[in-house]
Amino acid sequence: MERGTGRSPARKGWILASDDRWMERLRLELAWFTGQHRLRGRSAGGAGAILRFQRVRPRGRAPFQPLLASEITPKFLDRMLRALKRWKFDIVSMDEVCRRAVTLPARQRFVALTFDGAYKDLATFAYPVLSRHGVPFTVYVPTAFPDGVGEAWWLALEQVIARESRISLMMGEKEQRFVVTDRAEKQALFTLLEDWLRTLPPAELSAAINDLCKRHRVDLAAVSREAWMDWSDLSKLAADPLVTIGSATVNYAALATMKDTAASREMAMGKAVAESAFHREIGHFAYPFGDRISFRRSHVVMAEEAGFASAVSTIPGIVDVEGRTNLRALPRISWDGRRRSLRMLRVLVSGVTFPPVKPTGSTSS
Repeated sequence: MERGTGRSPARKGWILASDDRWMERLRLELAWFTGQHRLRGRSAGGAGAILRFQRVRPRGRAPFQPLLASEITPKFLDRMLRALKRWKFDIVSMDEVCRRAVTLPARQRFVALTFDGAYKDLATFAYPVLSRHGVPFTVYVPTAFPDGVGEAWWLALEQVIARESRISLMMGEKEQRFVVTDRAEKQALFTLLEDWLRTLPPAELSAAINDLCKRHRVDLAAVSREAWMDWSDLSKLAADPLVTIGSATVNYAALATMKDTAASREMAMGKAVAESAFHREIGHFAYPFGDRISFRRSHVVMAEEAGFASAVSTIPGIVDVEGRTNLRALPRISWDGRRRSLRMLRVLVSGVTFPPVKPTGSTSS
């Protein structure tokens, strides 16, 4: 991948990332074959696990799919639900997660199913499977998107890089030009730009992605609207008593890139808009992106002050019992859609691959 007149080391980083995925798969497979999930599962598994998904749709055929890790197929969802039932996990709502996290251990561990973003394919492809199995799940909604004004910059970035071999954009005060000629170079550029965009405050991120889309004739608004459910779609979903609607702010911006007053407003407004739309209390929250660089301790306090009973991250781990896991900093296991192995899922939900939970108590501790 050429950048300006030099050569970027991003391809090397992409190869290392591929190696990391291979090592992770090896580690999980070894845990399965050595029986660790059975031998240590009860002591390591805590109360249970929260699984995080984003998109559910049939596998695409495009050669460049940088977001494949965030997708599963309806067939895999069905296989997974059958397996969780076979393994005797209780599939529970987020309300029940909160209850079990502060009580004595139950006889069976739980799994909670959560979906970030309220993508259209959740209603089209996931809901029929979930409904057929009769299991509860939670959808975290960033309210600007059903309003039709959210900017799914990651989807637009994917479209630009998929279509173009020569890409230019402003990065800071300098124009950068990239030449990407194969899938590996496109993946490396996507990773580079995604990481950079994630660090920008919301106004700067919006300006950067709109500049990129304008240069390369991608309709950011159309890309975003086409991928998301509108309020009518969400209302039909919310009518099911097995469906919990949660909040994911208004614009799905990383809270750590904002001033505290703006972050608090995003959280409060997202809750208020969703409560007005669905005529019910919204008690559960998801930190946008949810990794360690996306939110801070102060945002955990804000979640409690906003009135949320729980707030989920994407920091991997299991939920422990007797109040040892902070309900406003709940870990989740983000399933990588490039994995097909139920063995790896069984090891992950057992909890044996995660470090022991350190007691945190309430946000004021």
